[in-house]
Amino acid sequence: MYLINPRVLLRNDRLIALFAVTFICVFLLTPCVGLSSDPNSFTDSRGSKSVADGNNAAKDSNGPTIMLSYSKETFKENPISSFMYFVPLISRTLVDRETSANNEQQFGIISYERKVTSKSFYVTCEFEVLRKGFHKNTFDPVGMIATHTDKLNKGEPVTDMLDYIKLEGEGFGRIKVKGKIIGSKKTVTEVDIHFKAGGLKSPVTIGFYDIKPKDGQYKYENRYNEIVARVNRLTFKKSEENPRMGITVASINKKTGSDSLLGHVRAAIANLFIKPVEVDKLGNATMLDFGYALLEKSPTFTFPKAKNMKENRAVVTDRR
Repeated sequence: MYLINPRVLLRNDRLIALFAVTFICVFLLTPCVGLSSDPNSFTDSRGSKSVADGNNAAKDSNGPTIMLSYSKETFKENPISSFMYFVPLISRTLVDRETSANNEQQFGIISYERKVTSKSFYVTCEFEVLRKGFHKNTFDPVGMIATHTDKLNKGEPVTDMLDYIKLEGEGFGRIKVKGKIIGSKKTVTEVDIHFKAGGLKSPVTIGFYDIKPKDGQYKYENRYNEIVARVNRLTFKKSEENPRMGITVASINKKTGSDSLLGHVRAAIANLFIKPVEVDKLGNATMLDFGYALLEKSPTFTFPKAKNMKENRAVVTDRR
C-alpha cells in the first residue's frame, strides 16, 4: 500500500495529507493461532468460562477479565489496563506496558441498548473512563526497526515508526455492535469503539517517529520528526480472509504541540483517505467475541493471553 508521509505536510503547511496512521498496518500483520473467529463461540473459544485470578494476566493462562455492568446504577469498575489489553493482541512486536504511579483510571459500561429483528441485531453501550492517570503500550523499537530496515537502501531514513498507543485521563465513549441472525445463530459482523462522545475529546493518542542511520546503525535514540495523532474510532469487522481494522482520527500534531485547528483540519482530510489496515486475526476475533458478550449481556469477558506482553511498569511521569 502506498503511504504519503504526513511530516512533509506538517513542515510545509501545504495540502493536508493522507495521514500515516495507515502505518499501523506495519505492526498488525502477525498471524495468530488458537482462537475461533466466530463470535458465537465466545464462551469456549479460549477454553474457559471462569473469571481470571484477579486480572493478574502474568500469572494466568489467559488475559485479564473485565466485569461488565450495563447501567450507572450497577457500574462495575475495571483497571484501564484490563480494557486496553486488546492493544498487545494486535501487535507484531514485544509490547511494554507503562501505567502512571498510583493510577486510578477505571473503565466501565454505563448504558445498554439492544435492537433485534428476525435477521439482524444492533447493540449500543456507553462506557466511561474515570479518574486521573495514563496507560501506555510502547512498542519495542528494536523489533519495529528490524521490520523496516531490511529493504531500505544504505543511508535511507526509516519513516512512520509506531512508538506508542496511550490512553490518558478521563473519557466517554460508545461501543456499537452489529450482526446478523440466520436461524437461531447470531453472528457479530462489526464492532465499533468510539473514544469520543458526550462532548469530550478522545483520551487515546498514538505516537510516530522517523529515524536516520548514524554510523550505519538505526537506533531509537536517533529518532526525529515525532508526531501525535488523536484517535476517535476503531472498527473491527468479521472477515473470512485477512481481517482489517478501520481507523478515524481527530487531530494530527507535532509532539511538542497541542491540539489545534490546523491539526483537526489535517485529520478531517486524512480520514477521507485512510484505508482499513490488516490486523492480527487473534485481536480481531477477540473484539468480535467481546461484541458477542455485550449482545448477550454477559457479566464478564476474559481476554486471551497476549504472547508478546512484557512486564507492566509503574512510572511517575511519562517521559516520551
